[in-house]
Amino acid sequence: MPSSSVLTLRRPDDWHLHLRDDAMLRRVLPASAARFGRAIIMPNLRPPLTSVADARAYRARIVAALPVGSRFQPLMTCYATDATCPNEVERGWTEGVFAAVKLYPANATTNSDHGVTDIVRLNPLMERLQALGMPLLVHGEVTSATVDIFDREAVFIERVLAPLLAGFPRLKVVFEHVTTQEAVAFVRGHAAEGRLGATITAHHLLINRNALFAGGLRPHAYCLPVAKRERHRLALVDAATSGEAPFFLGTDSAPHPVAAKESACGCAGIFTAPAGIELYAEVFERAGALDKLEAFASFNGPAFYGLTPNDDTITLHRRPWIMPELVEGVVPFRAGEDITWTLTDTTAGTLQ
Repeated sequence: MPSSSVLTLRRPDDWHLHLRDDAMLRRVLPASAARFGRAIIMPNLRPPLTSVADARAYRARIVAALPVGSRFQPLMTCYATDATCPNEVERGWTEGVFAAVKLYPANATTNSDHGVTDIVRLNPLMERLQALGMPLLVHGEVTSATVDIFDREAVFIERVLAPLLAGFPRLKVVFEHVTTQEAVAFVRGHAAEGRLGATITAHHLLINRNALFAGGLRPHAYCLPVAKRERHRLALVDAATSGEAPFFLGTDSAPHPVAAKESACGCAGIFTAPAGIELYAEVFERAGALDKLEAFASFNGPAFYGLTPNDDTITLHRRPWIMPELVEGVVPFRAGEDITWTLTDTTAGTLQ
């Protein structure tokens, strides 16, 4: 059991992270590298990462941007399109370049316009992934204009995810950034199979949809999938703090320049990397479940992906600090507010 003021964990991993590219990559990467041993890197760049060569080159740019001595490992993903070639995906998997395939329904979120228009088109790819044991990561929302934005995740389960799992009974799937009571129940219903995991973000654990409209329209609380009602937030907290194997940490930290957020058509995404593990500690402390944080942050994800946990640790102290209003040109989550926990040991993840 952790003490009330000091918390030491096996170094966690981030199973859903946006780093962008070029100058933004160089600015935001150190925050994640200080906290996490590995991260699943999202492929929705412009243009998206659809080939082994794309992913290999992007991985090299990430490694080149790491702080000196960092052991942070970027785990690359392939952006699925209607034309994705199973042979290219298999080559990336066997060569150790691709850790997973990412499925964005077309136009579901930022830079998803090249995404999948009809999942049936990917049946040959699903067959290949199933045979390889290679995970499929899904942004779990339908995009039909006739479906309310707050219902898109629940409808995705019914129309897409349930038929997908039934049709491919050995396919490994990560239901990313779940936001609803329905998603939690669905994942739990498949827990015995061991092939359906779910990432949960810190911001979906901490806010409900009221945050979008607190005293006015709040673009920095806008993400996709959007935050839902309070009952859904409570279901997420219950899942994350349960210690149950299918649920693990994925920040979905998504930096955007201020102008891109504060515009007539602001980008979706919440930048949580500057407190990427501290925010989770706050949630678990409130729930009286600090003893379950290590399972959620450090063990469940590696187990799902067939990896070993990191061999070093991080230490947090219950020492409040104020999140800056601006971090590397991006407004972070909880800007100007107190963060309860402080990361005090950032050296264990570096080569000595």
